[in-house]
Amino acid sequence: MSILRVENLTKTYQSGGRELTVLHGVNFSLEPGDTFSIVGPSGSGKTTLLGLCAGLDHASSGSVYLNDIQLDKLSEDERAAVRNQYVGFIFQNFQLLPTLTALENVMIPLELRGEKGAQKTAQSLLERVGLGSRGHHYPTQLSGGEQQRVSLARAFANRPKLLFADEPTGNLDTDTSATVIDLLFELNREAGTTLVLVTHDLDLAAKTQRVIRIKGGTVVSDTQVATSI
Repeated sequence: MSILRVENLTKTYQSGGRELTVLHGVNFSLEPGDTFSIVGPSGSGKTTLLGLCAGLDHASSGSVYLNDIQLDKLSEDERAAVRNQYVGFIFQNFQLLPTLTALENVMIPLELRGEKGAQKTAQSLLERVGLGSRGHHYPTQLSGGEQQRVSLARAFANRPKLLFADEPTGNLDTDTSATVIDLLFELNREAGTTLVLVTHDLDLAAKTQRVIRIKGGTVVSDTQVATSI
């Protein structure tokens, strides 16, 4: 069974009294454990596609099936419940809650699921990403690379079946990016999670098993990659 299936996905917006098509007839499917990149120029529809796949927005037409659940048939609350159950996120701007410590940020998905031992699990994940001694620090007290490592720990906290990463190294320098990417793929491989990655970085995309390229809202290529990771 595919973990993610996208069928004839189209997204249009009304802009200045005109209809603007951001995505047009996108199709693909992913199996559990696949690593997958979406690449293309700015404005090509990459982030829009990621949001639709994660149930953060509704398509104008077409369907998304996440773990065989048809997202477009669900209410907003129902889609949120599916995300909490199956999905992890990593964002370019980290999306950590500034009023919570690193440890508390990692605990959030565990607490939302009502899991026991959330603090112990979160501490273990922080140690896994090399921040075991930084759990009491707030996001503003952490470097960009440290914040992204906290977001990695948080993303894997609920053992997601699918991990969506939107430009995860976009705000990081080259050396820090390399550290974060190594951790991302290590954690992903250990957890057996399906990874969907949006990036401008073609070297990063080449680390995944498959790359689709989008231009003008349309998939123009879909390539299997011989990865080195």
